[in-house]
Amino acid sequence: MSELNSATTPMLEIRNIRQEYRVSQGLFKPEKVIHAVKGVSFRLDPGKTLAIVGESGCGKSTLARILTFIDEPTAGELFIDGDKIDTRPGHLTADMRRKVQIVFQNPYGSLNPRQKIGDVLGEPLAINTNMSASERRDRATEMLIKVGLGAEHYNRYPHMFSGGQRQRIAIARALMLNPKLLVLDEPVSALDLSVQAQVLNLLADLQEEFGLTYVFISHDLSVVKYIADEVMVMYFGEAVEYGTRDEVFSNPRHEYTRTLFAATPKADVESIRARVARKAAQA
Repeated sequence: MSELNSATTPMLEIRNIRQEYRVSQGLFKPEKVIHAVKGVSFRLDPGKTLAIVGESGCGKSTLARILTFIDEPTAGELFIDGDKIDTRPGHLTADMRRKVQIVFQNPYGSLNPRQKIGDVLGEPLAINTNMSASERRDRATEMLIKVGLGAEHYNRYPHMFSGGQRQRIAIARALMLNPKLLVLDEPVSALDLSVQAQVLNLLADLQEEFGLTYVFISHDLSVVKYIADEVMVMYFGEAVEYGTRDEVFSNPRHEYTRTLFAATPKADVESIRARVARKAAQA
């Protein structure tokens, strides 16, 4: 696996991260150990996008949960913006939690159906800041506009939005605390192709505006080719290939990567983006 060298302090670095789960097999049988992530290492510079790809069950979503402090790894080291993270329960600081946020695959499942959108967006601020109610409302309204919605959506409920709009809301919520790193776990896989292109364009614009760093989890190679600066391919919990997007796509070295590429249908995301742009110009 190649190393990507950088003279800057990486926004994210992991060293030999491992995750094991012990599963009961019933009475009188030893526990089964599942090796979900097997010694994965990488570094990601500020403002860049790393795409982690692989089939279902390869460990990429497990790794996403580790990167966002949802799960504690069995072994290994995690660094955010040069700081080593103590991921043990009770040791993670509020400031560090604010630096890293996650956007999940299912935008409806990640939003409370009984909460108005304004309350959904304001909740992280109410918990983590001393902002007044009016300040939280102003911030939520500002972020709705940033993701292509409007102030009129503030008092609406999640069921009143399309899937693409709900994912925009989920992205807005992730940005409320001004994070430096977003982990996006299959953020467009539940959307149709034209909406995918819109959300990907939004993510690119937000990355440029806020200087965000992305870890983009996906199984869709056409999306990865469009959005990624660097690519890591996972197979049965291992990182079998790691390099720049052009290196990995033009000259895949591992047999699994070549097989994965050969088996993936090709979607012309660039033409989709151009079609969306034309529609927007005509509106």
